[in-house]
Amino acid sequence: MTRIVCAGITTLDFIYQLDAIPTAAVKYRSLHMTTSGGGLAGNAATACARLGAEVTLIARLGDDPPARTMRDELAAEGIDCSLIRECRGYRSPVSAVMVDPAGERMVVSYSDPDIPDDTDWIPDDLGRRADAIYAETRWIEAAFAVLPQARAAGLPSVLDADRRPTRPEVVALASHVGFSETALRELTGIDDLPTALAHAARDAANVLLVTDGPRGAWFMEGARVVHAPAFAVKAADTLGAGDTWHGALAVALAEHQPLASAVRFANGAAALKCQQFGGRRGMPRRAELDAFLGGA
Repeated sequence: MTRIVCAGITTLDFIYQLDAIPTAAVKYRSLHMTTSGGGLAGNAATACARLGAEVTLIARLGDDPPARTMRDELAAEGIDCSLIRECRGYRSPVSAVMVDPAGERMVVSYSDPDIPDDTDWIPDDLGRRADAIYAETRWIEAAFAVLPQARAAGLPSVLDADRRPTRPEVVALASHVGFSETALRELTGIDDLPTALAHAARDAANVLLVTDGPRGAWFMEGARVVHAPAFAVKAADTLGAGDTWHGALAVALAEHQPLASAVRFANGAAALKCQQFGGRRGMPRRAELDAFLGGA
């Protein structure tokens, strides 16, 4: 079984389905409401587990009811939670999410600004525990702790750069960096994504990619920018689609899939996730994704 170590933030999401995204300071009535685990790393870990990987999650939580809910949900997915640190006296990350009929979402998130960000408790033998390592920029100290271990072990690693990194040097540490369109535009100052990606990759020794929502993804193949179109689906909820994409990419790379195949695999996983309301609930199992890709 493919082994993935994910490091970063996991949250508890309160998800509200509305007629439209709120634009005024008035009361709104939700059509449907659910709770789900969320957060970049928590979602990526869940996506990896559903795609058949053996997953360990490195994260920080408080010692409150949301922490217990998140641990139970992650454990139910078969994720190893032994490296989730309980920080006594602190609050766990939570988010309120509004989703409109087109599946677009607005997120209001809270993370305890005082929760300890030290990483000296993270094991230094992750290279022996994994076939690929995933990190992100919300807990950037963890990325600096785990990505060098992947490199030292010769393993593929994925950095989810969903926002411009506060320490840009982290980009060079991962074998594969998946930018959000916003993060890449902020990093380069270039609006056109293929041009921005080529610019960012000029001196890069690793593989750079950028996700573009319903337009798919762009990635570097040598000096060439390649477009991988998205799969056409009716979106009910885009929450967690990017996280699913990055988790699926990590699984594909751990399985030594060629890059173009790995991006298509990630695009398919993200497309299937979007078809169901409820954040993680739409993340596909491996058999479902294989059947979807086989028929596409």
